[in-house]
Amino acid sequence: MTRILVVEDEASLALALEDDLHREGYEVRVAGDGVTAAREGASGSWDLIVLDVMLPRKDGFEVCRELRRAGIRTPILMLTAKAHEAEKVMGLELGADDYVTKPYSARELRARIKALLRRGAASDAKTYAFGDAELDLTRCELRRAGKPVELTPLEYKLLAAFVRSSGRMLTRQQLLDEVWGTGTFVTERVVDNQVTNLRKKIEPDPEHPRFIINLRGLGYRFDG
Repeated sequence: MTRILVVEDEASLALALEDDLHREGYEVRVAGDGVTAAREGASGSWDLIVLDVMLPRKDGFEVCRELRRAGIRTPILMLTAKAHEAEKVMGLELGADDYVTKPYSARELRARIKALLRRGAASDAKTYAFGDAELDLTRCELRRAGKPVELTPLEYKLLAAFVRSSGRMLTRQQLLDEVWGTGTFVTERVVDNQVTNLRKKIEPDPEHPRFIINLRGLGYRFDG
């Protein structure tokens, strides 16, 4: 059974979320503060962590940071009442996989949870198909309509980063760290240029992209 750790200090919200997820067939445990969340999350026995930001004893940002530094790769969905873009980006840069802003609908939250669980189940896949294209990570090869498409090393790394995080927003800094390497001194504009080049090779209509979506002021999302 899929196991979900819910970290929420408001008892009524935690109970409602726990009941809703139980009805969906998930095994759920609730933690009411950040210290407990960090301890439970570090066990690595969860398929997903739903993590509120505003918590007693230790906030959700710090919990997320600790878990990622400890090598815990469990998908993390952050719940935040904060609407400022900078704080959403902060959570993603600390290693969260997605976020939902309060107040949220149960339907939206269930959909986000299912998407993260699907992504986690597919994380070991070696081939990704989208549109008429297929990226083979074993052969480091992109094919469209069965025919190989030539990619530069940077274009390949960028596309691989996108498909591995399909459906998740990636900031330009996250892409720089993953594709160019942490500590590389290039501007974020370089990311935009490489995205433009990559779109020409994978998009049916590069001027109206279907796969690599620009999220103004935030980053990019790959919808494969």
